[in-house]
Amino acid sequence: MVEVGPRTPTWKFTQCFGDKGDVEDITEADIISTVEFDHTGNYLASGDKGGRVVLFERNETKKTCEYKFHTEFQSHEPEFDYLKSLEIEEKINKIKWCKRQNASHYLLSTNDKTIKLWKVFEKSLKVVAENNLSLDPTPAGPGAGTALAAPRLPRFKDASQLRLPRLTHHDTVVAAVPRRTYANAHAYHINSISVNSDGETFISSDDLRINLWNLNIQDQSFNIVDIKPANMEELTEVITAAEFHPQSCNWFMYASSKGTIKLADMRESALCDQHAKQFEQEEDLSSRSFFSEIISSISDVRFSHDGRYILSRDYLTVKIWDVNMERTPIKTIPIHEYLRPRLCDTYDNDSIFDKFEVVFSGDGSHVMTGSYNNNFMIYPSDPELETEIVLQADKSAFKPKKVGVPNPINANSANGTKKGGSRAGSPAAMTTQGGRMRKDTESNQIDFNKKILHMSWHPFENSIAIAATNNVSIWNFRPPSVRVRLPKEMASEALEYMVQADTDVAPLSCQETSPRASSVSSAEAVDGLSPERSPELQPARVLSMRKLVLMGDCSFSFSLHSRRLPIEIENEIDKKHDMPSGAWVVTGGYRTL
Repeated sequence: MVEVGPRTPTWKFTQCFGDKGDVEDITEADIISTVEFDHTGNYLASGDKGGRVVLFERNETKKTCEYKFHTEFQSHEPEFDYLKSLEIEEKINKIKWCKRQNASHYLLSTNDKTIKLWKVFEKSLKVVAENNLSLDPTPAGPGAGTALAAPRLPRFKDASQLRLPRLTHHDTVVAAVPRRTYANAHAYHINSISVNSDGETFISSDDLRINLWNLNIQDQSFNIVDIKPANMEELTEVITAAEFHPQSCNWFMYASSKGTIKLADMRESALCDQHAKQFEQEEDLSSRSFFSEIISSISDVRFSHDGRYILSRDYLTVKIWDVNMERTPIKTIPIHEYLRPRLCDTYDNDSIFDKFEVVFSGDGSHVMTGSYNNNFMIYPSDPELETEIVLQADKSAFKPKKVGVPNPINANSANGTKKGGSRAGSPAAMTTQGGRMRKDTESNQIDFNKKILHMSWHPFENSIAIAATNNVSIWNFRPPSVRVRLPKEMASEALEYMVQADTDVAPLSCQETSPRASSVSSAEAVDGLSPERSPELQPARVLSMRKLVLMGDCSFSFSLHSRRLPIEIENEIDKKHDMPSGAWVVTGGYRTL
């Protein structure tokens, strides 16, 4: 028989970096404060509260997206501002990669006050090779004990015996050196940095100002946004995040504690206090409370990779905005709606001020954000789709390698579902079935000390990096599979399996013979029997004697032949918009010839 399953894509834990001990044994300096993929996805950077930056590089020997340690360096040290009697923490607030232009890597890292540009490169260590003057001490004589005789001067019979000192390669190490230090430009704590698409400038923002820098000039910056009032008692909002447009170097946006997002054009004026567009949703006055201003504050804001959409996160929701539509978001995703009755408790323990990040997938089809209990969620960006994937990045997930699958969000929520893809109801609690992760919505089951604040999505693949306390975990997308169970009478037969790919992408369980391979074999020996193989085919794997698993992201058909019972199985794979890029649903059946 043929089993088509799982019909939906799954996310699977792949690896984890960091100490997996008890939370009580974790030091404050080891807590991860930021994580970021580079533009290629081959490198991953993480920063912690101890001022350290750790880089990982992709492990090309692995079939899945896995990483290995590359280098580590101390980016910032604790400082003290004697004028303001203020301690400056070494905590890394943000890391941003600069686009790679040569063999070296450049990245920006910042703490509360100082931004640094780091160059990371492979350095060759050289040593002086032996030459004619190398000492070869010999004992002075039988009665000299351990005394060494004076070296004898070399004698040359011809010029070819002369060996001059020279440097030879000894080892290659990864070095990190600071190239620029951008300091003394912010009176308040830096919350965001963003590299421009021109590759020459970047912005840094604090509570009241946004500065524009040139990467090559460290002692000069230009103030492009200043919302500081003449009288600080009149201050009503602060800047919480800022980011450059990914394609237009003159556009940038910044979010505020009032829940507004302002899009500014640097071509209009040197000081961009007058925004070009403002994205703001009207507040429901009937639900206004003491906490309304706090929960409306935007903690993170992101452009999609094409710059068409804006993604924002506040304490209770995630909003997706169309750049061409300012009045209302095209989709509102409730994240912490079940915490609304407990806002007093979250205010008392300061959890209401947690700054959750949010990210787009590489193709913009999905968004991801974090929550408590070390949960993080993935949602489709399509307003018409109402599904969620809940995963948990804790020790229980590191060991059994649990997976997450899309699940519908409860349509019968308290506030119902609004048209246009905007939802105000609370997410349904997931049940733990088949290894699926459960999202606890019971307020008394929430551990506010375990939370996922920082994350990053691979720019081209469905791979994500999650920062959980002192760990960085990697999760990969797992495509659906087709399971074929052979009849009992075929168990002892020598079978030949063949997969005929209709596209250039072969099933994932097989290796292509060339970049444009048209066919691959799909089996090895069954119960010690070797199938017939043609030269252009390569073997894949059979998981059991009577079960074959094929995994792929292409349309394909395959046939099973035995000496007695020829069987042909046809499958058709259709792409669904409610799944990550590369995810497919398999439909089809089989017939006996």
